Amino acid sequence: MVGKVYLVGAGPGDARLITVKGWECIQLGDVIVYDRLASPRLLGLMKPGAQKIYVGKLPDRHTMKQEDINQLLVDLALEGKTVVRLKGGDPTIFGRVGEEAGLLRKHGISYEIIPGITSAISVPAYAGIPVTHRDMASSLSIITGHESPDKLDKSIQWDKVTNATGTLIFMMGVAKIGYISDQLIKHGKPSDTPVALIRWGTRAEQDTLVGTLADIEAKVKAANFQPPAVIVVGEVVNQREQLKWAEDMPLFGKRILVTRARAQASSLVRRIEELGGEPYEFPVIQTVVPSDEPTKQKIKEAFTRLPEYDWVFFTSVNGVEYFFTHLKEQGKDVRSLYKARIAAVGPATADALRKHGIVAEQIEGPFQAEGLLEAFEQDLQTGQSVFLPRGDLARSWLPDQLREMGLHVTEADLYQTVLAANTQDDELLKLLEERAIHAITFTSSSTVTFFMEALKQMGISDPVSLLEGVTIAVIGPLTGETATQAGLTVSLMSEKATIESLIQSLCDWKQSSTVMTL
Repeated sequence: MVGKVYLVGAGPGDARLITVKGWECIQLGDVIVYDRLASPRLLGLMKPGAQKIYVGKLPDRHTMKQEDINQLLVDLALEGKTVVRLKGGDPTIFGRVGEEAGLLRKHGISYEIIPGITSAISVPAYAGIPVTHRDMASSLSIITGHESPDKLDKSIQWDKVTNATGTLIFMMGVAKIGYISDQLIKHGKPSDTPVALIRWGTRAEQDTLVGTLADIEAKVKAANFQPPAVIVVGEVVNQREQLKWAEDMPLFGKRILVTRARAQASSLVRRIEELGGEPYEFPVIQTVVPSDEPTKQKIKEAFTRLPEYDWVFFTSVNGVEYFFTHLKEQGKDVRSLYKARIAAVGPATADALRKHGIVAEQIEGPFQAEGLLEAFEQDLQTGQSVFLPRGDLARSWLPDQLREMGLHVTEADLYQTVLAANTQDDELLKLLEERAIHAITFTSSSTVTFFMEALKQMGISDPVSLLEGVTIAVIGPLTGETATQAGLTVSLMSEKATIESLIQSLCDWKQSSTVMTL
């Protein structure tokens, strides 16, 4: 059976700028054929077992020839696979989709072209430049600039293009900016016409350089402004000073690694995005139900005693979720806890309980075991029974303290924390080597431990050296202590053990680093 090929536009770089249909196609694909212009975060949407094939440029290999990519799509489809060809921007604008689709049709292979948001309009928008304006430009031209001067002269009729539209957009023309400027001036554009170059638009590296046709080449050389970039020529460039917005966001320009388990990462990822940062998800842990018989038996015994407990202390969101998982499996419900006072460490844990219909007592002090004991020490009485639903990596400090106070403590490891599957991530290693990850967030000691282990499994013999210069941000002193013991230098520690407090510390760091560079 012959497969099908989806030719998908991935947008300009920000993963959220892909279309809904493009997003869905990635989840369907058996194979994803991509280049580096596509956001690496989109690869996280791949279904389990899907294959990814990189056809971009590597240090030891130039970009795969277009003819070879065309044939690769054909070969994969003939193997019966659903193939997603993921391209930066829109596949129909200098994306050579016509060549790929043409060969697919020649071989009788079904395909769809999924449009994407082209960088020709989105990148200027992120720099505060609308490509049209009622008073300045009612039309625009999109022109390739990624050619030699001879080829440019053959493909561009300068006498017609120069004044044909109000705005001119040149794609990939940084190296030819001097020649482009000269030709536009030669054919009638005023030398003081505004010009903007936007490099890596919508991504953490976004950088904008503004000048005129007369001086832009000199400014590019002085700033060592490197491709890839979109070039905007026209009066609309003057809108930037009053309309720029992305650069003003609290985390603009920062790519932040999120190491939380995928199921819990969404809140942190969403806040980073809302504040203009670029999150990179690399979940290093996952939680699973214990499978060994002794632990399963201990859980079962703990749940048979639910009516006996005077206290139940929930110290994490995972503890809450797995408690209700086991409660359901054993055919019980929360009415069994009619006698118990239920307490939660931290607002996230309390919110998780509230979603299950339980309003827990919250602590006011530190959001950790010490704070819990401090909050309820006066109410705890010798001989009372306490249930601690927790994970296998939980500290022994709390149960030890409770036992010393004369309470009967029942512990149950309701879940186990293990290294996440499929942690091989060549793109992450590349970003770390290029110092393109600006901060790494750790929300628990286990994320630190398993992150270092993941790097070792990816062939990094000295993870500490690889992470030199990267800002390490942690939630709370316990996580910070684990990071320090692992050889890392902790730069940021949130005041409270909450995601919002961690985000605030990142915003303060960004603001202080910006002030230092001014």
